[in-house]
Amino acid sequence: MDRAVLRDDMVDSLEHEAKGWINTESVSLAMRSVPRHEFVPDEQRAYADCSFEQFGTRVLAPSTAARLVEALDPTPDDSVLIVGVGVGYTAAVVAEIVGDQNVQAIDITRRLVWEARNNLARAGYNGVLVDRHDGSDGLPAYAPYDRILLEAAAIEPPQTLLRQLDASGHLVMPLGASTQRLVSVSKDGTTVDEFGRVAFSPMLVDGEQVDTVERNRTVREDREFAARESEGRHGWEQHWIDWTHGQKH
Repeated sequence: MDRAVLRDDMVDSLEHEAKGWINTESVSLAMRSVPRHEFVPDEQRAYADCSFEQFGTRVLAPSTAARLVEALDPTPDDSVLIVGVGVGYTAAVVAEIVGDQNVQAIDITRRLVWEARNNLARAGYNGVLVDRHDGSDGLPAYAPYDRILLEAAAIEPPQTLLRQLDASGHLVMPLGASTQRLVSVSKDGTTVDEFGRVAFSPMLVDGEQVDTVERNRTVREDREFAARESEGRHGWEQHWIDWTHGQKH
């Protein structure tokens, strides 16, 4: 079957789902235009609404990509940063709306950076800049951004990314740990909108490669949550913890 027909069928399905994953004309037109098969070579998966693992990352289902872009709400000529570019499909959909020269994207995994670059070039989005950076650092050289999309979960909005927003800009991200909500956050860190439950892998920092994620990330998160819990205690509980730590040393 003609791939353009497959794209139209995919988008029609997402528009007519009970939850209506696609609600705006700009997202509908963009997803009808982006050749998803250039990002997902498997013909059986390219236009099916399913997610799967590839190169150590999760390739988002079309419905999830649509939810992210709908929440991002980009408009023509907006400056957009994608953090966690993966195979590049979401960046291409955003580029269809704002123009490829207005999209920058980063990923911590070098293999994915090369994959996204190749996919975007092959699909006709040569103007999208893709580089390897720690997601928590963002890409300050091109700031400020009207929109930042974080395609990974964090327990709070990364302050560095918020600082790279324009005064009226928004950061869209999965917020939380075991329970996550897709939210839109303003530059001051205030949640301005919520878009339901999601499930994303945690954002990685430098040194946490895909083949050692579980060990490194778990150690880091355990340390962060322990620090938060300790700082949140008061009175005799805190004194008892301090005394215990003193006894161990």
